[in-house]
Amino acid sequence: MKNKFVRDGFAYLEQLIPVTEVERLRTIYDMLLGDKERTTGLRSDLSGGNTQGATVEKITQIMRPSILEPDLLNSKAYEVATKYAKELLGQDMELDFDMLINKAPFTDTQTPWHQDAAYWIELPDKRSVSCWIALDDVCEENGCMWFVPKEKDLTILPHKALPNGGALYCEPSENNAICVPLNMGGCSFHDGFTLHFSKGNTTKNQRRALILNFRPEEMIALERKQGIDHTGARKVRQK
Repeated sequence: MKNKFVRDGFAYLEQLIPVTEVERLRTIYDMLLGDKERTTGLRSDLSGGNTQGATVEKITQIMRPSILEPDLLNSKAYEVATKYAKELLGQDMELDFDMLINKAPFTDTQTPWHQDAAYWIELPDKRSVSCWIALDDVCEENGCMWFVPKEKDLTILPHKALPNGGALYCEPSENNAICVPLNMGGCSFHDGFTLHFSKGNTTKNQRRALILNFRPEEMIALERKQGIDHTGARKVRQK
């Protein structure tokens, strides 16, 4: 898996955690998803559809859920994902932040192509890996991940922001895009420069994903010194 990650900028595992662990995480996940008051300030709709009067969040993002539910940090998912992050990029990799991203049923709204690094500040050590954990079976129809294999020395493409606090996006070539369906408990890993997106959810069920981001411990300390803890407003990175 490490060779593929280094070559393509992404890789995946059929099973990161067992179904029993998925079910335990879902209980916490659904509680937070249903509690808008408690998640205020950490919650947004990546679709950009958070206009006045909107009643349905199409793509709900909740940043740093482990601040609200510290028990998440003791779960098998966090333990095993940390182990893989260290194997992929070095023993100094630590959890920087976590987030939940849910696609509501029948909302059919894509998460546009982007690079995670477009959201982040410039850091001297650019190693990073995001572990995207499927808490439902995911496929094209409900919004599984797609990746474009990373080209050598790929930099950050120009990004724009969707309105109303929505996601950042860019417009790359999709010719070599690869679809990565997963069973619940499976996961993909991608680095911060890898282009990725997902289609909308056209099914009757939720599409729940838990994402853990890792980077070198020293870089996390640098971020925190600059007041970056991944709970604030979303911005486009300035070159």
